[in-house]
Amino acid sequence: MSGHVDNEILIDAPLELVWRMTNDVPSWPDLFDEYAEATVLEERDGTVYFRLALHPDADGKVWSWVSARTPDETTHTVRSHRVETGVFKYMSIFWEYLPADAGVRMRWVQDFEMKPGLPVDDATMTARMNGNTRRQLELIKGKVEAAARDRSAVR
Repeated sequence: MSGHVDNEILIDAPLELVWRMTNDVPSWPDLFDEYAEATVLEERDGTVYFRLALHPDADGKVWSWVSARTPDETTHTVRSHRVETGVFKYMSIFWEYLPADAGVRMRWVQDFEMKPGLPVDDATMTARMNGNTRRQLELIKGKVEAAARDRSAVR
């Protein structure tokens, strides 16, 4: 079995701004509420290798992993995968940015499979990730739209 999460949101902002803000990995702790740290480890051949760390659990445990992210500004798509897979057999992520009448339709697709023997299976993680992804997309929307309003107020 495997998990598949596919969510999108309409962001009322210029494509260039949405693209720049969501592909600035070091700023992700300000863009997402789940990340405590985002550290770029290396940039090679158009791919950014980085470590993400979540905020500590109630027991103080900090979950972190290394991912590779390859943005393609020509097609306004991003392909990413976890290099350190942790609880996943694999985790692949696809971002798509489509111009729309009222801004940019940003789509976030995650495909994964959990390692066997864990207390969380693919279906449970799919439900958990669907809820979290939707919440993160709403946060991103609010922050990017606020930045777009600030930019237009300056002009």
